Amino acid sequence: MTPSDTTGPAIRILLADDQELVRTGLGMVITHSPDLELAGEAATGAEAVRLAKEIRPDVVVMDIRMPGMDGIEATRLLTAGAADPVARVLILTTFDDDDNVYAALRAGASGFLVKDMALVDILAAIRVVAAGDALIAPGVTRRLIADLSARPGPAAPKRRLAGITEREREVLTLVGRGLSNTEIAEQLFIGPATAKTHVARLLTKLDARDRVQLVIAAYDAGLVSPSG
Repeated sequence: MTPSDTTGPAIRILLADDQELVRTGLGMVITHSPDLELAGEAATGAEAVRLAKEIRPDVVVMDIRMPGMDGIEATRLLTAGAADPVARVLILTTFDDDDNVYAALRAGASGFLVKDMALVDILAAIRVVAAGDALIAPGVTRRLIADLSARPGPAAPKRRLAGITEREREVLTLVGRGLSNTEIAEQLFIGPATAKTHVARLLTKLDARDRVQLVIAAYDAGLVSPSG
């Protein structure tokens, strides 16, 4: 969907952030975008969960650090274990200062935004998530994996990937490195439609909600490492 595409229903967005300035600024931009609709605002995680269940937005733009219930717990309550989640969650955070992004993705978030991103990129990210895809950049993928592997404690057991083909394993590895379908197609000398089909099959076979969860699966299975 593009900003000029107003033929379909507007994407309904709930903003959850304890900073009023952030909600006001982003809310104004959303309001002036013809394909987007500001459905509600929340200043806490608990309020975000309550409002999301009440107004059923398409996307919740969720801060991590909020008083009381944080964005990770709110995300888990809205998405984790739900066959039909109340909404897709896009985390809003300052990545360099927040080591909880990976936990938020595990809780069911479809991706994240960084607060100093250009507004046009933030709106584009909302549209990507609303369309059913996940948003995770290659550089951030590497940083997330590096952060996870650097944490103290025993190594987690490798995830079993029974039932996937060798080609699907190759595709999963590239997804884990942050490549898009087009980049995967170029890497494996296949068509973009074929790459998309492989990703769709991986989502089904690994019971993954979206691309972000495939990245996590690739790490858990030992297919990718902090060095790429």
